[in-house]
Amino acid sequence: MSSPDPSPISSRHALAGILILLGLVLQILGFAGLVPLPHGVGYALWLATLLLWRDIPWRTRWQAGALTAIGLGLLIAARWHYGAQVAWPSITSGNTYVVAMLVGVSFIGLIGNRSGSKRPLGRAVTGRRGTAGTWLGVHLLGTILNLSTVFMIGDRLARRAPLTTPQLLALNRGLSSAALWSPFFASMGVVMTLAPGMEYSRILAIGLPLALLSGALTTLELSRRFDLAEVAGFSLSPRSLLMPAAMAALVMLFHFKLTPELGIVSIITFLLPAVALASNLPAGPRWTLYRVRQHTLMRLPAMRGEIALFLSAGLLTLGLSTLVAAATGSEWTLFDRFGAIQAMVSFLAIVASAVLGLHPIIGVSVLASTLSLSGQEQTLFAFTALASWAVGTSVGPLSGINLSLQGRYGVSGYRMMRHNLVYALALSALVLVAILVLDTWL
Repeated sequence: MSSPDPSPISSRHALAGILILLGLVLQILGFAGLVPLPHGVGYALWLATLLLWRDIPWRTRWQAGALTAIGLGLLIAARWHYGAQVAWPSITSGNTYVVAMLVGVSFIGLIGNRSGSKRPLGRAVTGRRGTAGTWLGVHLLGTILNLSTVFMIGDRLARRAPLTTPQLLALNRGLSSAALWSPFFASMGVVMTLAPGMEYSRILAIGLPLALLSGALTTLELSRRFDLAEVAGFSLSPRSLLMPAAMAALVMLFHFKLTPELGIVSIITFLLPAVALASNLPAGPRWTLYRVRQHTLMRLPAMRGEIALFLSAGLLTLGLSTLVAAATGSEWTLFDRFGAIQAMVSFLAIVASAVLGLHPIIGVSVLASTLSLSGQEQTLFAFTALASWAVGTSVGPLSGINLSLQGRYGVSGYRMMRHNLVYALALSALVLVAILVLDTWL
């Protein structure tokens, strides 16, 4: 199969694309225990970001620059004022595993459609049904595929027209609410590490109904605020679910059978590019190499906004956690016991910090470092952390989902925050009731 001549690409963009691909390859090699260059993933991605810096939209560039400067400032303060040990060569590694996953997920665009033609989309599902379908599709598939589901469904919706606010909000809330119960979410992995004695069955019994309530709340609120008559939604038909469902099945196969030592994020990072390559090989190696080359030189540099935001947010998280750990030490505890009142206060504080721009993982980690949990307190803490993650990531302008939507579809994280405030307040009220119920149950 012949390939058209590629359009001219500047050497700066070409080098940046190659560096981003190198970062992905180094991350995948790390899964196999091969680390040819320590911290090489971070070095490659940061160097690519610097090469593309002038091309990043000014709002994103200002935000990423501020996060980077603050993160470095916090690390310097922790080192010189508190004497904290800072591993300077590794400070570029924050959030690189997420960025590598995003780069891997971008290869979805190479799956199928070898001729480059668009398949007919068929009739759109609109109204409340369409919005509910978008939320449910992202929620169900997102419990396994995490952030990659947002791109699968979001890109499919964007083929019709630029995404509207209701569509973006449905994507945001469908994914973030899965943190309430999904055992495959990054939030659950963090919580299991911090509270290994938690009872997942009780988390599931409280979290899953709460997640379904958030879906009903989303559909009701969006239908009242927006005219959804012409807003296209995701159809839960077998055809539309085929690729996401097949990918979910593959992820589960690797997670439980083939590579059980790897987490879901790591599996997605290498599996999606592998499937993309495999789907193109029947057309010949020349065609496959051509598509990978075009993807590397054109699509990967176009990810500069989301890559810059995630890397800078990772540096901020590292700086803040290092400073807090150095300032507080390990002697002091925040509460003598962790009951319903303490859980409510902690939940509200973490969500408030998310609104101010801190990722919930920071609040959850800081909270865990100031507690001495025993027995059933671990289950209550676990639910509090998951709930604050679910609400905080939906409303936080610097959360992973909102940074991704900003980098992928151009919507401001602060705009998403404003549109999610009422939703966050309503869901927070439900969470406070759930904390009371769980505390009584325990």
